Amino acid sequence: MPLARPARAAVLLAAGSLLLTSCGGTASTDAKAAVTLTNCGHEVRVKAPPRHAVSLNQGTTEILLSLGLADRLAGTATWTDPVMKGLEKDEAEAPRIAENNPSFERVLDTEPDFVAASFVSTLGKGGVATREQFEKLGVPTYVSPSDCAGKDNSGGGDGERDKALGIDTVYGEVRDLATVFGVKERGDALVASLRQRMKKATAGTDASDVTLLYWFANSDSPYMAGCCGAPGIITRALGAKNVFDDTHEEWPQINWETVADRDPDVLVIGDLTRKSQTAESAAKKIAFLESNPVTRNMDAVRHKRYVLLSGQAMNPTIRTVEGVEQVAAGLRRFGLVK
Repeated sequence: MPLARPARAAVLLAAGSLLLTSCGGTASTDAKAAVTLTNCGHEVRVKAPPRHAVSLNQGTTEILLSLGLADRLAGTATWTDPVMKGLEKDEAEAPRIAENNPSFERVLDTEPDFVAASFVSTLGKGGVATREQFEKLGVPTYVSPSDCAGKDNSGGGDGERDKALGIDTVYGEVRDLATVFGVKERGDALVASLRQRMKKATAGTDASDVTLLYWFANSDSPYMAGCCGAPGIITRALGAKNVFDDTHEEWPQINWETVADRDPDVLVIGDLTRKSQTAESAAKKIAFLESNPVTRNMDAVRHKRYVLLSGQAMNPTIRTVEGVEQVAAGLRRFGLVK
């Protein structure tokens, strides 16, 4: 492919004068707004705030939109849900270059000066392209620290965590991106708002006697949440217990007999709009649960104790806070919190 398009981005790179950790931190920028940060084992150098960025996953896109950066986005991709409420107008301003993973060439066609993603697999082998491929063309890249901090992505599936993910890592991503784009104050304000929402959602909530199960997608070989990803943040915030907290896999595929045997009090169900798996929408999931002979006699199914979440709320994103709010509201509605 011709190198003329990304060549414009190459001039934006230089040795930066700012050093941050991948979880964010206090910092100041110099007159040229140069930034250098360490992110998922990569040194990211940005000479000036990006003006023509591409976000390859919805979670990262919603952070950038929440920071008021719609006019800096040259493209977005990989959507599982409608955009977060309140961001519809901003999202409409940013070109959607693909519903799923775009090709490397399609991303380069936008002449990006920065590329961000929520998952290591998006900017890795088998994804859009590797980080090295972009960096060789002078385009800096960033991956959500939530997908690499304390997590091993070298095996199959969605990776495995050796320690539980904390919401502060999500806040760190907000601060990282706000600093890169030269809007640090907006990042601080967004984190403060998210913290306040978490505090309000969990105030006076004791769900220590409640068991939960999180079903993301697929009815044939269902993806259920393990202990330590975004659902773990929700579960711990409410003091509840995930019936599959004995696995460190992010989203293990578990047979229905085992699910029925664990018999959780509440089913937290992903309500996705994509069509890449079986039973993506909550309606299809519930129809399956109530008709399948293995699951229809589960306590949560018989009493219709369902909490519906967007796919993004079940991933480590700013919408994980939305997940805490909605699960807390559901437990109160079912009379299960003390």
